[in-house]
Amino acid sequence: MRPRMTSSHDPVPALLAKAETLVEALPYMQRYAGKTFVVKYGGHAMGDPEAARDFAEDVVLMKAVGINVVVVHGGGPQIGAMLKKLGVESEFIGGLRVTDAETAKIAEMVLAGSINKEIVGWIAGAGGRAVGISGKDGNLIICEKVLGKREADPNSGIERNVDLGFVGDPVKVDRRILDTLTQDGIIPVVAPVGIGADGHTYNVNADTMAGAIAAELGASRFFLLTDVPGVLDKDKNLLTDLDPAAIEVLQQDGTISGGMIPKLETCVKAVEGGVDAAVILDGRVPHAMLLEIFTRRGAGTLIRK
Repeated sequence: MRPRMTSSHDPVPALLAKAETLVEALPYMQRYAGKTFVVKYGGHAMGDPEAARDFAEDVVLMKAVGINVVVVHGGGPQIGAMLKKLGVESEFIGGLRVTDAETAKIAEMVLAGSINKEIVGWIAGAGGRAVGISGKDGNLIICEKVLGKREADPNSGIERNVDLGFVGDPVKVDRRILDTLTQDGIIPVVAPVGIGADGHTYNVNADTMAGAIAAELGASRFFLLTDVPGVLDKDKNLLTDLDPAAIEVLQQDGTISGGMIPKLETCVKAVEGGVDAAVILDGRVPHAMLLEIFTRRGAGTLIRK
């Protein structure tokens, strides 16, 4: 029998605190066992090796307690860096990259290649099993071309239609490949590239793709990992619980603006499409997802009907 330490460095209180944490997490583990979580992974956390390891550990732990996790990742900055390296100019309109045929090939190479396989490697390093795919594989994501946006010409001020090129919106999600992987204990890691009925490859906004997949799977949780703590009020306090009606009010009074608007629109569309709840979380916070789902307090902004 091991002797119980009684010195001033007695580890028992710290161990008891860890045990209490596990006990607090138990009902949440029981509640979510067998459920599906879809995680959109991107932003600052993707460029930080330590944050990436934390993310991989979170995903592997959730899978270990019986949660079916599907990861959808972004990669805008990495695409931009590769385009710059290759001397290819790119333009953004309404937050979407204008994607000609050459840019589409480079985007697919970066998203479905280096980034996708790097995330698979992180998960493997944390003891999990992951398979990297894109929305093209198994016709997972069928897209329609995003219609041209209208913008004012910088010289004349006259509005014009702008063709975004090979930028697509998901119109159909075939979940069979995801179901096959998750049922075999594998974590799917999905790159935001889809295919059109015309056979062309389309670049898809990662938030939009993740929301569409979450709705099709009837996910219990849809996580958007970002570079902010969540939705903040005008005094910069975190708003922990929102519904579509409250979001509309906050948008009208200017509390919500900029890049948060499309993220919340994606969350609302997901919950109205069958997701139990969407959560906007700060991906820079270590183990933010675990804090959100396994503690009473949570860690971000939860959106539900």
